[in-house]
Amino acid sequence: MSTTHRPSNVPRWLLRAALGTASALAILQVVGWLTSAPQVGRFRSADDRDAYEAAYREAFATMPTPTNTFDIPTSFGTVRAYEWSNPHSAGAPVVLLPGRGSGVPMWSDNLPSLLEHRTIYALDALGDAGLSAQSVPLTSTADQARWIDEALTGLDITRAHIVGHSFGASSGAALAVNRPDRIATLTLLEPAFVLGWPPLDVLAWAVPASLPFLPQSWRDAAIVRIAGEQPTDTDLDDPVVRMITRGGTGYFASLPTPRPLSDDQLRGLTMPVHVAIADGSPVTSGQRSIERAALIPDIESRIWPNTTHSLPMQVAEPLAAELADFWARHDT
Repeated sequence: MSTTHRPSNVPRWLLRAALGTASALAILQVVGWLTSAPQVGRFRSADDRDAYEAAYREAFATMPTPTNTFDIPTSFGTVRAYEWSNPHSAGAPVVLLPGRGSGVPMWSDNLPSLLEHRTIYALDALGDAGLSAQSVPLTSTADQARWIDEALTGLDITRAHIVGHSFGASSGAALAVNRPDRIATLTLLEPAFVLGWPPLDVLAWAVPASLPFLPQSWRDAAIVRIAGEQPTDTDLDDPVVRMITRGGTGYFASLPTPRPLSDDQLRGLTMPVHVAIADGSPVTSGQRSIERAALIPDIESRIWPNTTHSLPMQVAEPLAAELADFWARHDT
């Protein structure tokens, strides 16, 4: 990994967006090529685990102190979860599901604004980088829904406002299809694969961007192509960037490949759904995703201007206000 730093005119969310997109898409492909049967996710080495956890802890330290920390047993392993209580909120809590290769600290820019409105829970995804510990392979989207459902039971949550980013949105969609009774509302932020396949060129460039054995210059060039911009340096001063980098290249994830929801599945979603799409995203294809989301009976959707796949951190405060209104209108 290069030790040079991000130029001052390159916003950190752009680097996070490119790294997160590369990690999410490349892990999906490479695991499918190299394995013939589902496996349990793991770090590739003790050094990778230690570096990831150090960045995780540093990023987590910038967040408000959680009210409670939980390690919840499920059928597929132990899920790390955190609670931030808002005693002034009487509505259903919010549950955050992170993107691929990251972990709860990816929400560090969002949590303060969200916490003003609701009690917040955040989960490290099972079978992915984070402090959750997988013990049984996940073989289907129904399994993805099951571990979330069991984690909610362990947290004594009957119904929640589910918010997922990127592949976290695909996990939220799996829960919506398989356990809709758990969901007060569903928010899909830059949902990877939920509303359609990413473009083939993005899938192709994501592979070299996340293969740890390739020269850093090759990986940097691929990240530039994914981001659609010109940064070539990784900002190692940003612990979230370091966390996503180590999660993407240092963690071996063996997870079921998400597939876009069918037209019938979209029409069958019974809960209110909010979809946020970035106008500069390499993953969600803008207006095409909005058109597919229109099949959902109770849908609110929006394309955010001047944003990319890291939309949640780019528009943290206005997004929190918009979601607070959405949740308040659907608490019954």
